[in-house]
Amino acid sequence: MKRLIIFISLILSISISVKLSAATKAETHSFESGHGQFLLDGKPFVIRAAELHYARIPADYWEHRILMCKALGMNTICLYVFWNYHEEEEGIYHFKGERNLARFLQLCQKHDMWVILRPGPYVCAEWEMGGLPWWLLTKENMQLRSLHPDFMAAVGRFQRRLAQELQPFMLKNGGNILMVQVENEFGSYGTDKAYMSAMRDTLRAAGWTETLLFQCDWSSNFQNNALDDLIWTLNFGTNAKPLQQFKKLQQLRPDAPLMCSEYWSGWFDGWGRKHETRSSEAMVKGIATMLENNISFSLYMTHGGTSFAHWAGANNTPFSPDCTSYDYDAPINEQGAATEKYHQLRELLQNYSQVRLPDIPKAMPVISIDKIDFQQYASLQSNILRYEESLEPLPFEAMRFAYGSAVYECVLPELPAGYLYIKDCHDFARVFVNDSLVGELYRGANEQNTLPMPAVRQGDSLRIFVEAMGRINYSRKIHDFKGIGGEVSWIAADDTTAMHKQRLQHWKISLIDARTLPNKDWKKITSLEPGYYKGYFRINKIGDTFLDLSTWGKGLVWVNGHCLGRFWKVGPQQTLYCPGAWLKKGKNEIVVMDILEPTSLQIKGLDKPIIDRLHKEFIPDDAVKKEYPQNTLQGNEAAPGAK
Repeated sequence: MKRLIIFISLILSISISVKLSAATKAETHSFESGHGQFLLDGKPFVIRAAELHYARIPADYWEHRILMCKALGMNTICLYVFWNYHEEEEGIYHFKGERNLARFLQLCQKHDMWVILRPGPYVCAEWEMGGLPWWLLTKENMQLRSLHPDFMAAVGRFQRRLAQELQPFMLKNGGNILMVQVENEFGSYGTDKAYMSAMRDTLRAAGWTETLLFQCDWSSNFQNNALDDLIWTLNFGTNAKPLQQFKKLQQLRPDAPLMCSEYWSGWFDGWGRKHETRSSEAMVKGIATMLENNISFSLYMTHGGTSFAHWAGANNTPFSPDCTSYDYDAPINEQGAATEKYHQLRELLQNYSQVRLPDIPKAMPVISIDKIDFQQYASLQSNILRYEESLEPLPFEAMRFAYGSAVYECVLPELPAGYLYIKDCHDFARVFVNDSLVGELYRGANEQNTLPMPAVRQGDSLRIFVEAMGRINYSRKIHDFKGIGGEVSWIAADDTTAMHKQRLQHWKISLIDARTLPNKDWKKITSLEPGYYKGYFRINKIGDTFLDLSTWGKGLVWVNGHCLGRFWKVGPQQTLYCPGAWLKKGKNEIVVMDILEPTSLQIKGLDKPIIDRLHKEFIPDDAVKKEYPQNTLQGNEAAPGAK
């Protein structure tokens, strides 16, 4: 026994010795601000960063996308951390599987790529509520992006948990995180240096004590919240003149390093708006100017990817939900392939590399799928999560309901023909009387809130189906409650044309979660109507594909349990990207939730996307220009909804 104890002690001591040796051998680095330049290990370093969002890329493809950026000539990966992606429910954290951020950073380090971390708490990014968790809106008198105690407490908890997760990647521990961003473009939200100081202190307290911290804004507003002890960086687009953008900053800080922390390569698409593109020549010209002047940059986006599931946000004003595709007209397209922009930029960056750039990784295979056989149907009502009853209609957040749709029902008295008025109907509604469709309301079409109604009899049933799209991710409208947030009234005119309003009360509310599928009540398809459609398809080889939903209405698609995101026949996006990583040889399952009704059950898997076919224009360009007269969405410094 004594010999056994001695042997075990020896093994333990060797194990501890090996771990300590590995720790002491971990190569540590320094990164700091020098005289007009960044210094990596004491030597001048120009950041050439590629913005990637791990949450918009299947985890199986992370390494491929990182290698695509390296082959482009980038030396750094810049990324947002989406708070709501990791804490969907308060106090429950997810950092595994597709949300394993540490693994993503490990892959960056494996391929000698530095990292710039942007942990919010707010990120914008055309992401659901700008990355803020929906449950913040359940707090009394919540004021987001402020010193509200509940907000600050929640931010502090998450930042501590995040720093704990990423501790091995701090430079002092041999990691690859060069800089961490404090908040995000706060100058376009308000002026509150006390809040910005609190955000800085929160990051320090979380563990980023020896990491260089920076803040970003536009050249027009960066002074509003500028803190003396942070690096200042600027964001602007491809049509901006880089040297002019930095003129004021250089006057205030002549010895500071310069960096464009978001150089917009393209732009994002919204449902009911034309597909956006930007000039590759202008993009390359701007980057060339920055490199000639030793200005660091991060290309937003180098690869946009896909806002899978319910994660696409919404812009404003007017309300404009973002498309599922986040292709962004970026150098690496949604499917991960190199575009002409990529090749033009790679040619430029090769000139600024001391070694030959790596070969471009082989593109992911793409396949076509000729036929999908739909066999089963389940009604929308078959997937009700739970019921609520209330005197007045309640928004989702008051019912602690996160994402999806709700059916608001009440029994009507006898009423003459008139108008139905719904206050704060967010976002798309279908109105029925006794199961007969009366009409639709859409928040993005000039904030529609009234609908002509026929006369009804006492005892008739009013049913309002409300689908929530992405919560607003930009401006002070991020306090975006879903469902019906106010009164519902019947407005009628008598013989004297005097208007009479009657408030409708006593509601039964059915909640349909966008994150779940029916597990029963499937039956044979007999007609085309709103609901869930289940089908199957077989493939002999694995590859990415694009599912053509152009004969369907509006809803969500799941393949083998993975939610591909939202579709809507209005366009401009008509296909959904389906990663081959989520497919399997042989039989695959597909479920389509359509809240309207398909014109046919036809779906094919195409080898190319359709993201530029607009069928109904809710928000024309001239409406956007009228709302934002200083910006025409061409990448100028005051671009609304910029990340």
